[in-house]
Amino acid sequence: MTPSRSSIQEHLESNDPDLQALGFDHLIEGLNTGRIRAASQDAVGNWVAHAWVKRGLLYGFRTGKLGELAAAPAPFFDKHTFPLKPLGVNDQVRLVPGGSSIRTGAYVGAGVICMPPMYINTGAYVDEGTMVDSHALVGSCAQIGKRVHLSAAVQIGGVLEPPGALPVIIEDDSFIGGGCGIYEGCVVRESAVLAPGVILTGSTRLYDLVHERIIETGEVPPRAVVVPGSRDKPDPFAREHGIATYVPVIVKYRDARTDAATELESALR
Repeated sequence: MTPSRSSIQEHLESNDPDLQALGFDHLIEGLNTGRIRAASQDAVGNWVAHAWVKRGLLYGFRTGKLGELAAAPAPFFDKHTFPLKPLGVNDQVRLVPGGSSIRTGAYVGAGVICMPPMYINTGAYVDEGTMVDSHALVGSCAQIGKRVHLSAAVQIGGVLEPPGALPVIIEDDSFIGGGCGIYEGCVVRESAVLAPGVILTGSTRLYDLVHERIIETGEVPPRAVVVPGSRDKPDPFAREHGIATYVPVIVKYRDARTDAATELESALR
């Protein structure tokens, strides 16, 4: 019988080491299958972090011992509590040869394509049909939706501490261009497009030229098309030397032309 979330949480919070270890094993199993997630949406679409899940992962790091983890062509040496994620052909995940790793405790849905080298850390959730391209990182507990394209060298920040901190969220059908960096619990809403080189943090101001507004919530609106921009600094020294600072800019919202430009080639699947 599969243990309930409340049962797993009670085991992890117990003072009994055996119950804690059992709770951790069930937590990892739940994360691997996608039954348990580090964050989820509430009834009105807001994302909520589940601190107990991250506390459970931290327990695994705290109690893990350095050991050899068998993997071809060479072994790894890491905490014994976090080996590679168990995958088989029936999982329908394309893990292309060439130096990629998925840590246990990460969910990877059917039809996901992992191009080498890339890395998915524990606690992450990567939903069906997503592409994780070369040199891309999906950090711990990050939540990636369906049919997302994480282009080459994309960095999706991870978070385990503090346990209550929201991880980075990328919702369904979003396109994240090459070299983008998304950190500190930013939320990229459904079908948004980030052009190559966009950097977002929890304190980044996002300038929306379409609606003439400044977004300071660390959230990219649905279907927004974001490009790297700059903003002149007003002080005399900056003006004298032509200094401007980076800002992300919404230049439009998705249309048919954008959809055509960002569609994943079906032959690659």
